[in-house]
Amino acid sequence: MTRPRTALTCCVLALVAAGCGIRPTGVTNGGTAPSGISKGMRIYFASDAGLRGVARPGVKVDTFDVAYKLLFAGPTTEERADGLANLLTVEQPQTVTSHHGNVTIEAPGYSAETPQDQRTGQLVCTFARAEVLLHGTRPDKVQVTIVGDRMRAGPYQCQQFLSH
Repeated sequence: MTRPRTALTCCVLALVAAGCGIRPTGVTNGGTAPSGISKGMRIYFASDAGLRGVARPGVKVDTFDVAYKLLFAGPTTEERADGLANLLTVEQPQTVTSHHGNVTIEAPGYSAETPQDQRTGQLVCTFARAEVLLHGTRPDKVQVTIVGDRMRAGPYQCQQFLSH
């Protein structure tokens, strides 16, 4: 072996032996793992950046009607100032039912501009969240279908409206 090669080998071995300088520690408790989804009700509104969910802490959801009323009440003054808007109108009465995680929203007069517009996303995500709270359905298992006078949209999952 030549001197430079021997020197390089020695340097590499020294670096490997030294490691990165971080000393091992004992096991530490990081607490409970995040679940990824808030525990309470979330209502979804439109924004320039896409659909956004906002928490409604302390609200007990015992029927789909509670979610319906929260959604149509619209964003708070602070949420509107933050750029959130409700694209749905109160003139769109709805009946919401579910069976084993399959949520059906009967919305006479409803029509979507595009299959995955924010208006549709508001309905899908808000009522999917209500289904999770009402029946304990896993969020990734909830399917939402919207039935209007002349259209049937879905089934959708909320994550379809949240990813860009």
